[in-house]
Amino acid sequence: MNVEIEVLTEVTAEVVEAFARLLPQLSASAAPLDADGLRAIVSAPASTVLLARAGGAIVGTLTLVTFPIPTGVRAWIEDVVVDESARGNRIGEELTRAAIRIAREAGARTIDLTTRPSREAAGRLYERVGFQQRDSRLYRFSLAP
Repeated sequence: MNVEIEVLTEVTAEVVEAFARLLPQLSASAAPLDADGLRAIVSAPASTVLLARAGGAIVGTLTLVTFPIPTGVRAWIEDVVVDESARGNRIGEELTRAAIRIAREAGARTIDLTTRPSREAAGRLYERVGFQQRDSRLYRFSLAP
C-alpha cells in the first residue's frame, strides 16, 4: 500500500469527516471534533497534526506536540490512529517516523508517548522504530467532572 504523510495545514470537510471516522476508533469517550475544534488544534503553535493518505483517502493521523522546558525541547506523540480497514500496512510506522523526523528538526531531545498494554500491536510498532519502554509511573489528575 502506497502511503503519503502530510502535515495538516487546512481543515476541510474531508478532514472533518476523517476525524469523525477515526476518533471513535481511538477513544470511545472523546467528544467529536468539528471544523473549529480541528482548527484550534492545527493553529496551536506546539501541535503538528500528521495525516496518512492511501489511495488519496485519509486513513490515519498522529499529533506531535513539541515544547520548550528548562531542560530542553521535548516532544510527545499523541492520538495515533489508523483506520481499521488500513491496519497492518505500516501506516502507523510511517506516521511515527515522520513525527520523529519533525521532532528532530525542532531540536527535541526526546520523544515520549504512552500506549495501553492491551494495544500490543502499537507497542510492537513503537519498539520497532526504536522507542524503549521506560520504568516510570504515569500519573493523571482529572479536571473533568
